[in-house]
Amino acid sequence: MLQAEVQGGRLPRLLQAAIDAFSLPDLRSKILFTLALLAIYRFAAHIPMPGINEGALANLFENNDLLGFLDLFSGGALRRMSIVALGVFPYITASIVMQLITPVFPKLQEMAREGESGRAKMSRITHWLTVPIALAQGYGQLILLQGSGVFVDSVTGAPTFVVGFFGASLLPTVAALLSIVAGTLFLVWMGELITERGIGNGISLIIFAGIVAGFPGLLSQGFLDTDNVLGIGFFAIIGVGIIALIVWFNEAHRRIPVQYGRSIFRGGRMYRQSGATYLPLRINSAGMIPLIFAFSIVILPGTMATYFATTTGVIGDVARFFADLLVPTSPPYWIMVFILVVIFTFFYTLVVFNQQNLAENLQRNGGFVLGIRPGRPTQEYLNRVIVRITMGGALFLGFIAIVPYLASLITDVQAISLSSTSLLIMVGVGLDTMRQLEAQLMMRNYEGFLR
Repeated sequence: MLQAEVQGGRLPRLLQAAIDAFSLPDLRSKILFTLALLAIYRFAAHIPMPGINEGALANLFENNDLLGFLDLFSGGALRRMSIVALGVFPYITASIVMQLITPVFPKLQEMAREGESGRAKMSRITHWLTVPIALAQGYGQLILLQGSGVFVDSVTGAPTFVVGFFGASLLPTVAALLSIVAGTLFLVWMGELITERGIGNGISLIIFAGIVAGFPGLLSQGFLDTDNVLGIGFFAIIGVGIIALIVWFNEAHRRIPVQYGRSIFRGGRMYRQSGATYLPLRINSAGMIPLIFAFSIVILPGTMATYFATTTGVIGDVARFFADLLVPTSPPYWIMVFILVVIFTFFYTLVVFNQQNLAENLQRNGGFVLGIRPGRPTQEYLNRVIVRITMGGALFLGFIAIVPYLASLITDVQAISLSSTSLLIMVGVGLDTMRQLEAQLMMRNYEGFLR
């Protein structure tokens, strides 16, 4: 193990662990493999589709919050309309759909209980489901871009690309859709390669890399386009505080004491062995999913209303009302976000928790919660506990969701968009990756990144 010294003292723990990680050939190859695939992803994000009017595309993203939110998962590729414009968002959507429909279909429930083979089948279905979702999302975005004048030559004003499946539009439309779907599947394939041969969860790291890639533009927008230095300083302090709060809540969990008892034969006699451990139930077990659901639902009505706001009559009046109400600068927008985040946190947590069948698994393995009868009483007890601790997690996620609005009110800085979803993703992915590096180092008797 390398023992680096600086002025007679040992290097900081994090730096020392990084040096130890690179000193091991196999671990170093995994880290370099991960970085190489992420670099390929960033190169692919800069390969644009032909016939794009960049000025019209930039203007569209300035006035469309839904596209800006989806661009978060593509790392700016959607803003450039590259071949990986959809990022891994269709795969994430397919994964969420599979989690939600598994309790509804008995065959999927049986498949989920088959162990490794069942998980492989579920993964295969998720991959197949990603294709139609990517096709639908890609076609919808092409229609939206066409309506905004993105496929128009900036010099002649003639259309460079017409979306459709008839006549001369068939071939370019099919080619564009196949490129977008292939880009998404390419990223999913790279993400799974990272998971298998690299370090960390590949899909999460691709999203993480996309978010980090947008930081230079974010800092430039905040520090060069405004003179409110004091406000930016407070904004940075709020950002650091939110990161610390996210780390604290992500690591917080309720420990349920569990006792295991088993019988073994030794020397022709039966002995009863027992062991005590605990079952960790996370306060924020839903992760970022409720934020994605809430923002998607709140942004969608306002986005649709903008396309009908120019019409006359009752439809136009209703569309203009929602277009003015559901904007990121209005309090009703953030109130709805907070309420929906809390609701979706409870919904998603309970759905995923019931799929785990913890009480059944404990009973099958000879375990039981201290003071609680096995079987149905254990399940009811765990349900009560998860509901109570999810209340704290739901309020935490709701607060994290409205932080951008509160920060802009306190600091009067509107140029920087402090995306709470971005911070939550970055912190979660960072912690998960460091845990995997920690495990790799501990296997070789090295000190890790985490205490």
